[in-house]
Amino acid sequence: MNKRGFIVPIGGAEEKVRGRSILRHFTEICGGERAKIAIIPTASSLPDSGPRYEEVFKDLGVQEATSLPFESRADCAREDLLSVLREADGVFLTGGNQLKLSTTLGGTPVSEILRERNATGLHVGGTSAGAAYLCEHMIACGEEGPTPRPSSVTLAPGLGLTRHVIVDQHFRQRDRIGRLLTALSYNPFPVGIGLDEDTAVFIDANDVIEVHGTGGLTVVDPQDMEFSSMDSARPDDPVCVIGVKLHILVDSCKYHLVERTASPAVSRS
Repeated sequence: MNKRGFIVPIGGAEEKVRGRSILRHFTEICGGERAKIAIIPTASSLPDSGPRYEEVFKDLGVQEATSLPFESRADCAREDLLSVLREADGVFLTGGNQLKLSTTLGGTPVSEILRERNATGLHVGGTSAGAAYLCEHMIACGEEGPTPRPSSVTLAPGLGLTRHVIVDQHFRQRDRIGRLLTALSYNPFPVGIGLDEDTAVFIDANDVIEVHGTGGLTVVDPQDMEFSSMDSARPDDPVCVIGVKLHILVDSCKYHLVERTASPAVSRS
């Protein structure tokens, strides 16, 4: 039986010129010089977003890197594009607007192929908006700030590769702890994943996360939440949240999503 492929949310602004450790590691798990990478630039309004990632992945030595212009829902039924998706070893979703991803790809053959193939080994990564879209519950938009408030986040259905996490990106740079806590207060089942820029998590088939990159990962575990005032708070009221657990993890640290346990990086000295 095939194992699920890696799910790789990236916090945005990953290094594309020097080092490129995150994209390099993504390339390696996809097969290195044998890898066929499909790029989905749907979220971006920049016409060079797809070609730019094509160039980056080709510089990293992959066999093929192909940008797929899923610009409309009609495009998502084009067999010439879907055939590339079916043959890919890895799929990479660029940044931009996550609602553009969900409204364009949702309910189409593209999303069906991504879910079916990830379940049997396809590796799927996304940066910024692409990262937010990978999960079952997606942060569509929201306000910045440290305090949870009912009006500070809007949720929408995402691609649904995992139900164990909800992702927020550009986390420290844009002060998004409040909106992640708000999202978790609505339904404290998933683990909150706050990704700094140039930081990624590689979620394996056993739902173990490993951190890669130069920033931090903020893990918010609401499993033992004792109280939330979300149900009685008005839209702009601060929300009381008691009993959540928080971890700050850095490069090579791990977190087990099922056991809800964190571990530091193993020293190589």
